[in-house]
Amino acid sequence: MVYTSQYDSPIGPLLLAERDGKLAGLWMEGQKYFLGSLRGEPQKRKATPVLRLAEQWLDRYFAGEKPAPGELPLSPMGSEFQKEVWQILCEIPYGETATYGEISWKLAARRGLERMSARAVGGAVGHNPISIIIPCHRVISSNGSLTGYAGGLQKKMELLTHEGVGMPGNQWA
Repeated sequence: MVYTSQYDSPIGPLLLAERDGKLAGLWMEGQKYFLGSLRGEPQKRKATPVLRLAEQWLDRYFAGEKPAPGELPLSPMGSEFQKEVWQILCEIPYGETATYGEISWKLAARRGLERMSARAVGGAVGHNPISIIIPCHRVISSNGSLTGYAGGLQKKMELLTHEGVGMPGNQWA
């Protein structure tokens, strides 16, 4: 069974989903790939301990604190490749960004490969089922521009600005 709750955030409504005692999803209203692999599964609105913990995490985040993704029991559903990319996203510090290329180089190194496709990394980033907490909004293009965000570029800008990244001097600020 999948349990869900709605969280009213400064960037709009968010849908949280828990499955088997772990956070399985966090989507923005109208987000691309909404519900991801949980689509079609029976859902019940219920305030579970995991969903309350995720809401508290979001309260802290939007209050300007820097909670870590590891503070929550996460269970994003995806391929092993996607999960490896999402783990690297969790390592991008609050208020900082990484490029698709940097993530592909890091993943290649972990796998003992010479290189890895930045495009494949981009696909995995775009299918992240736990937005904000697994910080896919911190990924930018190699030229510093904002590209591809399932929740929309405006929300990506808002999240980065909230974290202090969108300061004057950045071409997208």
